Amino acid sequence: MNKLIAQIEKGKPFFEKLSRNIYLRAIRDGFIASMPVILFSSIFLLIAFVPNIFGFSWPDEIVGMIMKPFGYTMGIIAVLVAGTTAKSLTDSVNRQMESTKQINYLSTMLASICGFLLLASDQIEGGFGAGFLGTKGLLSAFLAAFVTVNVYKFFIKNNVTIRMPEEVPPNIAQAFKDIFPFAFSILSLYALDILVRSTVGVSVAESISKAFAPLFSAAEGYVGITIIFGAYALFWFVGIHGPSIVEPAIAAILYANIDTNFALVSAGQHADKIITSGTQMFIVTMGGTGATLVVPFMFMWLTKSKRNQAIGRASVVPTFFGVNEPILFGAPLVLNPIFFIPFVFAPIANVWIFKFFVEVLGMNSFIANLPWTTPGPLGIVMGTGFAPMAFVLAVTLIVVDVAIYYPFLKVYDQQILEEERSGKASDSLKEKVAANFNTAKADAILENAGISTKEIKEQTNVLVLCAGGGTSGLLANALNKAAKEYGVPVTATAGSYGAHREILPQYQLVILAPQVASNYEDMKLETDALGIKLAKTEGAQYIGLTRDGQGALDFVTKQIEG
Repeated sequence: MNKLIAQIEKGKPFFEKLSRNIYLRAIRDGFIASMPVILFSSIFLLIAFVPNIFGFSWPDEIVGMIMKPFGYTMGIIAVLVAGTTAKSLTDSVNRQMESTKQINYLSTMLASICGFLLLASDQIEGGFGAGFLGTKGLLSAFLAAFVTVNVYKFFIKNNVTIRMPEEVPPNIAQAFKDIFPFAFSILSLYALDILVRSTVGVSVAESISKAFAPLFSAAEGYVGITIIFGAYALFWFVGIHGPSIVEPAIAAILYANIDTNFALVSAGQHADKIITSGTQMFIVTMGGTGATLVVPFMFMWLTKSKRNQAIGRASVVPTFFGVNEPILFGAPLVLNPIFFIPFVFAPIANVWIFKFFVEVLGMNSFIANLPWTTPGPLGIVMGTGFAPMAFVLAVTLIVVDVAIYYPFLKVYDQQILEEERSGKASDSLKEKVAANFNTAKADAILENAGISTKEIKEQTNVLVLCAGGGTSGLLANALNKAAKEYGVPVTATAGSYGAHREILPQYQLVILAPQVASNYEDMKLETDALGIKLAKTEGAQYIGLTRDGQGALDFVTKQIEG
């Protein structure tokens, strides 16, 4: 097992580089920015159609009224994502450009949206068709954003622009500066639209959808879902944030399938699409990557080691809401050879069982998007529209995951018990985790109580960033609680990496959680430009800080003084 893990780790530099790819990041951040729209729209789906399960149906006119907000939000999600993706990619490109040659992200957003409309809509009397402005057009939205930003990059970098006299106000001069790249972006995408329509007779969005249909269909099979969802856990196990690599590749199908399933249910048919956002959040990563919902409870109730019991008690609440870093790094599960098989196999087994329930037992798949912090069993029930079989599925997954983890947990518990009895803890695994998650300084930071937090005299705003805004909330809460207790002028806020750029100037210190620590160099370009301190945290160190408000304040003091 150790040899297998060592082989996997050899590919870590490549996958870390891949996770930092600006195009994959733009897709991910584009979706993060549009998430309020996605979640808001799902409320109306639940209101309109969940009552049907209990024998009550709204009149057609009432359904139309309820669903109107959905049509004007989720129904045009690709239009919005074209803009947010372009904005995210513009931010990444600007970090590589000279400070005097920055791209106007508002202009790229507008150009991307206009260009996408050319690729995705058909002219009809009185307007244009909206069939591909929703989830069906997401791939074209990415294409429009990528083309637009690269066109702007070429024009701005090479000073192909209209120069205005110095007396002209900057906002007016900027409008003239953007005319050439804006026009060339739109014309390039329009030319592509004309070429595709004259060749295949349909829009670019429709042609892309048809071209990828066989691939998406294949992905729905057992082999496809095993590769896709197994990769989440496999990457995380060796210290790479798996969703940063996998999610951008399947983002379009995740949300398109939700719409497809909803349309099937509305038509009285079986919703059978397996790969959805709900599957990813509540089946595969129920309780976090590795399907760890049951693990803290097992540590708390089924182990004899006091250390393991304490870790379980500390991890159970955040893991219940999908924030599982305390158990990942606290046990640890990651890079622990004992847990390699259950950590990777439990998510795969979960999605296999879910596929069986949908395809064999006739249960409907997910029809609504929910916040990722929704507890897994509740997310399964609500996301499938309160399907009766969903209750059975939730219980089945819990039982199966306990069965998968149990034998490995007993082996690990016996190992820790022997260490406790002998009084000698093995440092080999700790060193292994430190080598991959950079945890070498954890003990020194957590044990150092000699720094006076009173040294912070002026108001200091701290922004804690993680992948989805979950674990960052744990550290932010610990900081705020300790700051209030000790009377230190520190205010902490939690956020997700990629959705931070507009609020960045408000802070004096940014702390990166381990999940996004690989973005340190990119982030440093942003913080240095604004004169903001930047720190990254290191695996177990981060979890320790979330539990120790005094230590967290000491950590902040060190960063501010340094």
